[in-house]
Amino acid sequence: MNLQNFFAELKRRNVYKIAAAYAVVGWLLIQVATQVFPFFDIPNWAVRLIVLVIVIGFPIALILAWAFELTPQGIRRAEDADRVPEARRKSYAWIYIVVFGVSLSIGLFFLGRYAGSHATPAAPGIPEKSIAVLPFENLSSDKENAYFADGIQDEILTRLSKIAALKVISRTSTQKYKSAPENLREIGQQLGVANLLEGSVQKIGNAAHINVQLIRVATDEHLWAESYNRKLDDIFAVEGEVATAIADQLNAKLTGSEKESLSIKPTSNPEAYDAYLRGLAFQGRLDSLHLDIRKSIDAFEEAARLDPQFALAWAQLVRQDSLAYTNFERTPQRRDAAKQALDNAVRLAPNLAETQLAEGIYQATFERNFEAAKSRYLAVRQRFPNNAFAAEYLGSLTRGQGDWGQSHQFFQEAIELDPRNVFLFADAFCTDAGMRDIVSARKLLERARNLSPQNSMVIAMLAMTYQMTGDIAQAQALLDGGAPTEFYDWYVQVMASNAIFLRKYEPAIAMLKAQLSKPPSFGPRLGTAQGNLADLERHAGQMDAASHTYEQARVSLEATLREQPDNAHLISVLAWIEACLGNQSKALDLGRRAIALSPASKNAYTGPAYEDTLARIQAHFGDKDNAIAALQHLLTTAYEPLVVTPALLRIDPDWDNLRGDPRFEKLCQGKTP
Repeated sequence: MNLQNFFAELKRRNVYKIAAAYAVVGWLLIQVATQVFPFFDIPNWAVRLIVLVIVIGFPIALILAWAFELTPQGIRRAEDADRVPEARRKSYAWIYIVVFGVSLSIGLFFLGRYAGSHATPAAPGIPEKSIAVLPFENLSSDKENAYFADGIQDEILTRLSKIAALKVISRTSTQKYKSAPENLREIGQQLGVANLLEGSVQKIGNAAHINVQLIRVATDEHLWAESYNRKLDDIFAVEGEVATAIADQLNAKLTGSEKESLSIKPTSNPEAYDAYLRGLAFQGRLDSLHLDIRKSIDAFEEAARLDPQFALAWAQLVRQDSLAYTNFERTPQRRDAAKQALDNAVRLAPNLAETQLAEGIYQATFERNFEAAKSRYLAVRQRFPNNAFAAEYLGSLTRGQGDWGQSHQFFQEAIELDPRNVFLFADAFCTDAGMRDIVSARKLLERARNLSPQNSMVIAMLAMTYQMTGDIAQAQALLDGGAPTEFYDWYVQVMASNAIFLRKYEPAIAMLKAQLSKPPSFGPRLGTAQGNLADLERHAGQMDAASHTYEQARVSLEATLREQPDNAHLISVLAWIEACLGNQSKALDLGRRAIALSPASKNAYTGPAYEDTLARIQAHFGDKDNAIAALQHLLTTAYEPLVVTPALLRIDPDWDNLRGDPRFEKLCQGKTP
């Protein structure tokens, strides 16, 4: 066939015109779909289907245009239409179709742009590119798989938090909400975000079905939704795809390193990943701190055993090992386990935020190298500004360095990223109460109490602020309303001290005896609890019982110290026990040893607390000069609560041997915070 004649025939049969008209109408339909469908919450797959149909229909339209022609007598085969006179066949209707289609498309285009630019803005002060990931609903028939849904939520949130252009709220602030709540605007305001991600997870054997949807809080508009059906060994891709899609919907530009971090596959072993998700679930729990720490360690260790190349599992182990070391297991074995986990994490993935945080944690907890740890945390904070852990760790670290004002500021920044984290509020409280800023400390605890009304630790801390001002009746009213069902260090110590201040011992003695009837649950805290009971019995005049309980406390503490010989806290507790047993020389030696192990020059948070204990021992044995000199210093020093205040000096019987000394009486008349 002559090529020139072929093109002439295409023109004669109006194929060119049909092609142009089809392109315009197709573009028009695509504009309608992309600009209008979102207003009716029509899912994205419908838009993609329309585009696909339009593309497939184009060659079909051209074939039909070649074979048939529209005439005044209707649709005719092209050969039959050729016999119709030219004048009657000529029509310009297609031109009007094109003009109309172009005009309407342009109108829709600018309408969409106008609507997008004039969309309902977020509440004042809330960034448009801010998001919280609500708890995912567990649709699995086996409710034991709830940890899996929690883990998927946490991993999506973790990846989002690595996008610097977004403000991302921490999981601990969202876990108290239910899946798919109705009051989205209220939740958005409470969390300070403009967007919420909600979803569901159904785990069936070796596969998972995941639904997610992104919602604009101000309008309840569904910006984006997607469903995924994946095998467990491909589940990591979903987390990266969701984070990337959200960044695209919120117009958050990704850097090259951010794109790379979103696509990282942490492990190829689905069983290891399953164990890792269980570890994350226990890590985020608030109900039983010591037990949850142990369970999370077990889960992360299993994940690392199943896949020794799993860097994230090793990094998380460092964090949990440090918590165990700090709270209840200050042993060489725990330190060695943390070092092994850190070495593996650094070898496998040195650039991960979790690895860099782990390095800082190890340096601060085990090496006491606070400057090196601070540099690590600052680097993570600069690279990953949404990482609330970095800000919180900086708050704790600078407090230990004696920079209390900076500690307060770091905690405020952490709370901004994690505004509903009860334990973050409690940690921040320790800074403000240590500085004797009672007003700020109470505000933090009231926020924590609103989130967890029956939290015994929060109630005890709040009672402590009233002790510091001498309002022991209000402190007791709080304690009476929040008695725990199991042993909590903070609560028991505050409860015991308040009973001593009030000179009402019996209820506290009965409560402690009931809890001590189950000593295996105490672990290394047994000696401290026995010491609290002995103090109550001594002040109640039950001297024989007190002596017996003090002996029990000494045996328990010495047994624990054989495993944890450098535990300054337990040594300081033992020093007081020895003092109450009348062993002056041994008590003073132990008190000074605790200070030497953790002096204020190396740890401004706990160091002065050991000086406080030594001053009580000195007062107990009538050494007024040294005890009063220590109090003069401590009253102007910030340290671990319960800090000494003039109000406490007036009511605490530990200082009774100093009463009548003009120097001490002057301290008692000082200004109450």
